[in-house]
Amino acid sequence: MLPSYLLSLREGLEAALIIGIVLGALQKIRRTDLAPMLWYGTLAAVGVSIFTAILLTVFGLSLEGSAEQIYEGITMFIAAGLLTWMIFWMSQQARTLKTELEADVNKAAASRNGRALFWMAFIAVVREGVELAFFITAAFFAGSTENVGANTIQTLAGVVLGLSTSILLGWSLFATAVRLDLRRFFQVTGFILILFAGGLVAHGIHEFNEVGWIPNIIEHVWDVNAIVDEKSVLGELLKTLFGYNGNPSLTEMIGYFVYLAVVAVFFQRSNTKKIVTVAQPSA
Repeated sequence: MLPSYLLSLREGLEAALIIGIVLGALQKIRRTDLAPMLWYGTLAAVGVSIFTAILLTVFGLSLEGSAEQIYEGITMFIAAGLLTWMIFWMSQQARTLKTELEADVNKAAASRNGRALFWMAFIAVVREGVELAFFITAAFFAGSTENVGANTIQTLAGVVLGLSTSILLGWSLFATAVRLDLRRFFQVTGFILILFAGGLVAHGIHEFNEVGWIPNIIEHVWDVNAIVDEKSVLGELLKTLFGYNGNPSLTEMIGYFVYLAVVAVFFQRSNTKKIVTVAQPSA
């Protein structure tokens, strides 16, 4: 439940920020009459996102044997790639997001029927929603597939709680005096999600080890299942969060640590560069 909660909180807050900025821009130019088109676009995007998540999950559950392992492996890699891109994109675009959205709103408001605003809201929100659909699907398959019912309930509970929290935070940011340090929030959640993405990479390599697409080199580097069984409650939690495997292959561990090292370095440099740039006094 925790991975789906964190993912839903992060994606949901990004969507809430976008909606809040657009609503504020409409109020600024006195075109609140276009607000319904914003909500129509948002609801349409939510519907597409839910359909995508259901389709991806149901299709994956319908597969068996090597086809299931290949599908899960591909899903893990796609989700890890999207998650990495999302972390860096938000880190780079956070400063200019409001300005760019307000400019888009001004252009969309020039349309008499409001269709431009509908599509602007739809595209902005569906991007977050489809990304979340891939992440939730990956988190679902990273969890226990032996008890599908319990895994489904936990995943859905995490999604509902995460989105509810993001809506509450988004409303607080724009309707009250509450202020959230968004830069720190995205830094902390970004670091946690990097660990989660590393687990997805390792899990994807594990699935491809099973079908022979990636060699093991060494089948089991170690076996610590006697200490923390990957099928225990703690093991399942660590597996879902960080891709824990009690007896990983050598390529699985290489992929995991190489990903973490490379992405963590670039993430730290990105945040350091941004802090330095903001701190420099203007001439």
